Amino acid sequence: MKETGRSGCPINLTLEILGDRWSLIVLRDMMFGNRRHYRELLAKSDEGIASNILADRLKRLLESGLISRRDDASHKQKGIYSLTEMGIALVPVFAAMADWGRRFLPVTPEMSIRAEILAEGGPALWSKFMDELRFLHLDAPRPAQSVLDQLTAAYREAVERKHATEAEPEAV
Repeated sequence: MKETGRSGCPINLTLEILGDRWSLIVLRDMMFGNRRHYRELLAKSDEGIASNILADRLKRLLESGLISRRDDASHKQKGIYSLTEMGIALVPVFAAMADWGRRFLPVTPEMSIRAEILAEGGPALWSKFMDELRFLHLDAPRPAQSVLDQLTAAYREAVERKHATEAEPEAV
């Protein structure tokens, strides 16, 4: 394997691929939001990624082997992005980062609920989620349980609770 980084240190090499401001966000949206098209990734970005930045990060992630792209049969100019096994293998990293952020940073309940579920479920749940991502992105067999549905439902419930709380009149 050709060495292309500043050093052969695994942390350095990982940071050279994932250490910019947007790469992990794009992967997060593919992983937890099941966003597979450029327009979805752009329009549904909570952080407001710019189109040129998104295009650049998708190119970098493709070149690094974390995602793949195939033509969308429904439209010749559209592509469908998928996580590769290398990208799916980041689930434990995301779970650890999210748990750390949940414990030490001023997160919101709706944005941290998935981190809480993944932390409580631990490696067994991460493994099930990775199997589901293999189904969604790599055409592996469908798992019996959908972790993504569980995470999405918990997120939606947290958002609904937030809106219900905001709609309540304040007590005088």
